[in-house]
Amino acid sequence: MRFKKLSFILSALIATTLFAGCGNSSSTDSGKESSTTVNTDSGEEKVLKIAALEGGRGVAHWEKLVENFEESHEGVKVELTTASNLEEVIRPQIQGGNIPDLIYLATGRPEALTETFINEQALHDLTNVMNMTVPGESVKVKDKILDGFLDTSSTSPYGDGKTYLAPLFYSPTGLFYNKGLFEEKGYDVPKTWDEFFALGDKAKADGIYLFAYPTAGYFDSAMPAMLAASGGIEGFNKAMNYEEGFWTSEEATRVLETFEKLKDYTEPSVVANANGDNYKKNQQLILDNKALFLPNGDWLPGEMADAPRADGFEWGFTAYPAYEEGGDMYSYNFFEQMYIPAEASNIELAEEFMAYLYSDEAVGIIAELGKSVVPVEGAIEIASQYLDDLQIEMLSVYENGAKPVMGGFAATEPIEGLVWNDSYILIIDSIMNGTKTVEDWQNELVSASDRLREAIIK
Repeated sequence: MRFKKLSFILSALIATTLFAGCGNSSSTDSGKESSTTVNTDSGEEKVLKIAALEGGRGVAHWEKLVENFEESHEGVKVELTTASNLEEVIRPQIQGGNIPDLIYLATGRPEALTETFINEQALHDLTNVMNMTVPGESVKVKDKILDGFLDTSSTSPYGDGKTYLAPLFYSPTGLFYNKGLFEEKGYDVPKTWDEFFALGDKAKADGIYLFAYPTAGYFDSAMPAMLAASGGIEGFNKAMNYEEGFWTSEEATRVLETFEKLKDYTEPSVVANANGDNYKKNQQLILDNKALFLPNGDWLPGEMADAPRADGFEWGFTAYPAYEEGGDMYSYNFFEQMYIPAEASNIELAEEFMAYLYSDEAVGIIAELGKSVVPVEGAIEIASQYLDDLQIEMLSVYENGAKPVMGGFAATEPIEGLVWNDSYILIIDSIMNGTKTVEDWQNELVSASDRLREAIIK
């Protein structure tokens, strides 16, 4: 059985602990479960097991969604498990055969649990969900989801035209800054990387560093935008498919050299604090006017809501700069996925719950209680009464001239001892502290890409 193979892989991963940035993985609280028992005349009940990451968006929206779903499904009990360290909580359950029916856990996290499901082809085909009519409405799920979200490797990892991971929350990512400081100093928001570094020189004279980052893991949204700005979407796709020769190409080299140049413009304490315990100290640098720009996603303002800040502070947001004047600026459209394991015990009920999450009712609950937006038609209008000006500004970034880039790496068979993120993103700390060079970085990327290219699942 595939479950036995998956369980073995998870056992092998259990001793692996990595630290990388993700806006909703900042704490290590133990898992929490909530459930409501529904009695029926027959005494029987169906149990739907949902496991959801507890991050910057909180869990109130999940609890309300569960409550509403139970009310509309007589005889159904939903067991909701939420945790900021969800992988640690559910991995032992999976190993013991207690597999959640639906999991909300994005790719790109350090423990790569979702990637394990992908690589082991242990995901349920969501074709039936996509063809379901949204509960209480007259439109099919696939027709309500925004264009482009089902045509990426992050939702269709095998290139077979089928959806295995459904998009849930989404937001553009980019660079955050203090509008109040820019107005005070007369700074212009840079449109190109040359302007960006020129501003860095100007700010340095004012005693302010140009750049800070929470942890190296946060560059998983900066890198795609920079690759697209340098080589277009075609260049981005080359990287995502581990194309031979890409990482030593001109378009890739100038992206890596941009990171190396950032080293001299980054606030000195950043690298030491770029870890799961101290990353908020790096985020605080923006609020204290000690650094101008910080890469992040829409959870940042909420995560720092109670932090002290300079007088006149106001969140600002921009896409990543272009490489030439008049060139394209890009914003990586980060979206988080949910999926149904192939070995789940209650697949049909999980499909119903997943379809419900795309309803106007669910979209409103998620916007009000989770301050998040589902990628469906009409979501912005529904959510606008619950969102602040910054969120509206972020969601309007594409209307204001930036181009979107979405998707992720091609799915591969597992390769023992190879953790791609170590070579792709986490090495940036070593670039920033000067212990590794761009040439070192390229050598690692080429070596890892060569192995992964041969392991792409066809």
